[in-house]
Amino acid sequence: MDELNKLFENNRRWARNMGGIFKKLARQQAPRYLWIGCADSRVPANEIVGLLPGELFVHRNVANLVVHTDLNCLSVLQFGVDVLKIRHIIVCGHYGCSGVRAALMKERHGLVDNWLRHIQDVGQQHAARLRGTDRADRLCELNVIEQVANVCRTSIVEDAWARGQPLTVHGWIYGIQDGLLRDLKFTAASRAEAARAHRQAIERL
Repeated sequence: MDELNKLFENNRRWARNMGGIFKKLARQQAPRYLWIGCADSRVPANEIVGLLPGELFVHRNVANLVVHTDLNCLSVLQFGVDVLKIRHIIVCGHYGCSGVRAALMKERHGLVDNWLRHIQDVGQQHAARLRGTDRADRLCELNVIEQVANVCRTSIVEDAWARGQPLTVHGWIYGIQDGLLRDLKFTAASRAEAARAHRQAIERL
Protein backbone atom coordinates (compact mmCIF):
# COMPACT_ATOMS: atom_id res chain seq x y z
CA MET A 1 0.00 0.00 0.00
CA ASP A 2 2.93 2.35 0.56
CA GLU A 3 3.60 2.26 -3.19
CA LEU A 4 0.01 3.29 -3.93
CA ASN A 5 0.00 6.01 -1.28
CA LYS A 6 3.03 7.46 -3.00
CA LEU A 7 0.95 7.82 -6.16
CA PHE A 8 -1.71 9.80 -4.30
CA GLU A 9 0.99 12.06 -2.85
CA ASN A 10 2.41 12.60 -6.33
CA ASN A 11 -1.07 13.43 -7.61
CA ARG A 12 -1.70 16.06 -4.95
CA ARG A 13 1.67 17.68 -5.66
CA TRP A 14 1.01 17.64 -9.40
CA ALA A 15 -2.48 19.17 -8.99
CA ARG A 16 -1.07 22.00 -6.87
CA ASN A 17 1.59 22.74 -9.47
CA MET A 18 -0.92 22.87 -12.32
CA GLY A 19 -2.51 26.09 -11.07
CA GLY A 20 -6.00 26.98 -12.28
CA ILE A 21 -6.10 24.77 -15.38
CA PHE A 22 -8.74 22.43 -13.94
CA LYS A 23 -11.55 25.00 -14.01
CA LYS A 24 -10.97 25.39 -17.73
CA LEU A 25 -10.76 21.64 -18.30
CA ALA A 26 -13.98 21.05 -16.37
CA ARG A 27 -15.87 23.17 -18.91
CA GLN A 28 -14.72 21.34 -22.04
CA GLN A 29 -11.91 19.64 -23.91
CA ALA A 30 -10.90 21.10 -27.25
CA PRO A 31 -7.76 19.33 -28.45
CA ARG A 32 -6.44 19.94 -31.95
CA TYR A 33 -4.49 16.68 -32.06
CA LEU A 34 -5.22 12.97 -31.79
CA TRP A 35 -2.20 10.87 -30.83
CA ILE A 36 -2.26 7.15 -31.64
CA GLY A 37 0.75 5.67 -29.91
CA CYS A 38 2.23 2.66 -28.20
CA ALA A 39 1.23 1.66 -24.68
CA ASP A 40 4.92 1.47 -23.71
CA SER A 41 5.38 3.31 -20.40
CA ARG A 42 8.54 4.99 -21.74
CA VAL A 43 6.53 6.97 -24.31
CA PRO A 44 4.41 9.58 -22.44
CA ALA A 45 2.48 11.33 -25.19
CA ASN A 46 1.75 14.72 -23.58
CA GLU A 47 5.24 15.13 -22.19
CA ILE A 48 6.99 14.29 -25.45
CA VAL A 49 5.28 17.15 -27.28
CA GLY A 50 5.08 19.52 -24.31
CA LEU A 51 1.28 19.79 -24.20
CA LEU A 52 -0.96 20.22 -21.18
CA PRO A 53 -4.00 18.07 -20.30
CA GLY A 54 -6.83 18.91 -22.66
CA GLU A 55 -4.54 19.67 -25.60
CA LEU A 56 -3.90 16.12 -26.83
CA PHE A 57 -6.53 13.40 -27.35
CA VAL A 58 -4.79 10.06 -26.89
CA HIS A 59 -5.27 6.43 -27.85
CA ARG A 60 -2.56 3.89 -27.00
CA ASN A 61 -2.21 0.18 -27.56
CA VAL A 62 0.57 -2.38 -27.93
CA ALA A 63 2.74 -1.35 -30.91
CA ASN A 64 0.50 1.57 -32.01
CA LEU A 65 -1.67 -0.50 -34.34
CA VAL A 66 -4.72 0.73 -36.25
CA VAL A 67 -6.75 -2.37 -37.05
CA HIS A 68 -10.02 -2.04 -38.95
CA THR A 69 -11.81 -4.44 -36.60
CA ASP A 70 -10.60 -2.72 -33.40
CA LEU A 71 -13.72 -0.90 -32.22
CA ASN A 72 -11.82 0.70 -29.35
CA CYS A 73 -9.38 2.50 -31.66
CA LEU A 74 -12.06 3.29 -34.22
CA SER A 75 -14.35 4.75 -31.55
CA VAL A 76 -11.59 7.07 -30.34
CA LEU A 77 -10.88 8.04 -33.93
CA GLN A 78 -14.54 8.70 -34.69
CA PHE A 79 -15.07 10.74 -31.52
CA GLY A 80 -11.95 12.76 -32.20
CA VAL A 81 -12.81 13.51 -35.82
CA ASP A 82 -16.60 13.87 -35.69
CA VAL A 83 -17.17 15.29 -32.20
CA LEU A 84 -13.97 17.04 -31.12
CA LYS A 85 -13.12 18.15 -34.69
CA ILE A 86 -9.43 17.50 -34.19
CA ARG A 87 -7.23 18.86 -36.97
CA HIS A 88 -4.28 16.46 -36.88
CA ILE A 89 -3.97 12.72 -36.33
CA ILE A 90 -0.48 11.62 -35.33
CA VAL A 91 0.48 7.95 -35.43
CA CYS A 92 3.66 7.71 -33.38
CA GLY A 93 5.71 4.56 -32.94
CA HIS A 94 9.06 4.26 -31.24
CA TYR A 95 12.38 2.55 -31.69
CA GLY A 96 13.01 -0.36 -29.38
CA CYS A 97 9.34 -1.37 -29.42
CA SER A 98 8.94 -4.70 -27.60
CA GLY A 99 5.87 -5.57 -29.65
CA VAL A 100 7.67 -5.04 -32.93
CA ARG A 101 10.66 -7.04 -31.71
CA ALA A 102 8.43 -9.92 -30.60
CA ALA A 103 6.72 -9.96 -33.99
CA LEU A 104 10.04 -9.83 -35.83
CA MET A 105 11.59 -12.63 -33.77
CA LYS A 106 8.34 -14.65 -33.77
CA GLU A 107 8.40 -14.83 -29.97
CA ARG A 108 5.42 -16.45 -28.25
CA HIS A 109 3.73 -14.53 -25.46
CA GLY A 110 0.16 -15.84 -25.52
CA LEU A 111 -2.95 -13.90 -26.45
CA VAL A 112 -0.99 -10.87 -27.62
CA ASP A 113 0.56 -12.99 -30.40
CA ASN A 114 -2.71 -12.63 -32.30
CA TRP A 115 -2.49 -8.85 -32.04
CA LEU A 116 1.16 -8.78 -33.10
CA ARG A 117 0.31 -10.87 -36.16
CA HIS A 118 -0.58 -7.55 -37.81
CA ILE A 119 3.06 -6.47 -37.48
CA GLN A 120 4.25 -9.78 -38.89
CA ASP A 121 2.03 -9.08 -41.90
CA VAL A 122 3.79 -5.72 -42.32
CA GLY A 123 7.14 -7.50 -42.10
CA GLN A 124 6.16 -10.03 -44.74
CA GLN A 125 4.86 -7.28 -47.00
CA HIS A 126 8.20 -5.46 -46.81
CA ALA A 127 10.55 -8.42 -46.32
CA ALA A 128 13.07 -7.05 -48.85
CA ARG A 129 13.61 -3.98 -46.65
CA LEU A 130 14.29 -6.03 -43.51
CA ARG A 131 17.56 -7.72 -44.38
CA GLY A 132 20.06 -5.39 -42.70
CA THR A 133 21.38 -5.23 -39.16
CA ASP A 134 18.91 -2.43 -38.40
CA ARG A 135 15.87 -4.49 -39.33
CA ALA A 136 14.14 -4.01 -35.97
CA ASP A 137 14.31 -0.22 -36.31
CA ARG A 138 13.24 -0.48 -39.93
CA LEU A 139 10.19 -2.56 -38.99
CA CYS A 140 9.28 0.02 -36.34
CA GLU A 141 9.30 2.66 -39.10
CA LEU A 142 7.41 0.52 -41.60
CA ASN A 143 4.81 -0.31 -38.97
CA VAL A 144 4.12 3.39 -38.40
CA ILE A 145 3.83 4.00 -42.13
CA GLU A 146 1.36 1.15 -42.59
CA GLN A 147 -0.72 2.26 -39.59
CA VAL A 148 -0.91 5.80 -41.02
CA ALA A 149 -2.17 4.23 -44.25
CA ASN A 150 -4.75 2.29 -42.23
CA VAL A 151 -5.97 5.52 -40.58
CA CYS A 152 -6.32 7.14 -43.99
CA ARG A 153 -8.36 4.19 -45.28
CA THR A 154 -10.93 4.26 -42.47
CA SER A 155 -14.42 5.37 -43.41
CA ILE A 156 -14.12 7.96 -40.62
CA VAL A 157 -11.21 9.80 -42.22
CA GLU A 158 -12.39 9.27 -45.79
CA ASP A 159 -15.81 10.72 -44.93
CA ALA A 160 -14.21 13.71 -43.19
CA TRP A 161 -12.12 14.43 -46.26
CA ALA A 162 -15.13 13.95 -48.56
CA ARG A 163 -17.10 16.64 -46.69
CA GLY A 164 -14.14 19.03 -46.76
CA GLN A 165 -13.25 18.84 -43.08
CA PRO A 166 -9.67 20.04 -42.48
CA LEU A 167 -7.83 16.96 -41.26
CA THR A 168 -4.21 15.89 -41.73
CA VAL A 169 -2.67 12.54 -40.82
CA HIS A 170 1.02 12.22 -39.89
CA GLY A 171 3.51 9.43 -39.20
CA TRP A 172 6.21 10.01 -36.59
CA ILE A 173 8.63 7.87 -34.61
CA TYR A 174 10.15 8.52 -31.20
CA GLY A 175 13.68 7.69 -30.10
CA ILE A 176 13.75 6.34 -26.56
CA GLN A 177 17.54 6.64 -26.68
CA ASP A 178 17.51 10.43 -27.16
CA GLY A 179 13.94 11.60 -26.51
CA LEU A 180 13.53 13.05 -30.00
CA LEU A 181 10.70 12.72 -32.50
CA ARG A 182 11.40 12.03 -36.16
CA ASP A 183 9.04 12.77 -39.03
CA LEU A 184 8.68 9.75 -41.34
CA LYS A 185 7.42 12.09 -44.08
CA PHE A 186 4.01 10.47 -44.41
CA THR A 187 1.62 13.40 -44.23
CA ALA A 188 -1.76 13.36 -45.94
CA ALA A 189 -4.73 15.73 -46.04
CA SER A 190 -6.74 13.93 -48.74
CA ARG A 191 -7.35 10.45 -50.12
CA ALA A 192 -5.25 11.11 -53.22
CA GLU A 193 -2.42 12.59 -51.19
CA ALA A 194 -2.47 9.60 -48.85
CA ALA A 195 -1.77 7.08 -51.62
CA ARG A 196 1.13 9.14 -52.95
CA ALA A 197 2.60 9.90 -49.52
CA HIS A 198 2.39 6.23 -48.53
CA ARG A 199 4.45 5.16 -51.50
CA GLN A 200 7.00 7.92 -51.08
CA ALA A 201 7.46 7.27 -47.35
CA ILE A 202 8.32 3.65 -48.00
CA GLU A 203 10.71 4.54 -50.82
CA ARG A 204 12.64 6.89 -48.47
CA LEU A 205 13.52 4.07 -46.09
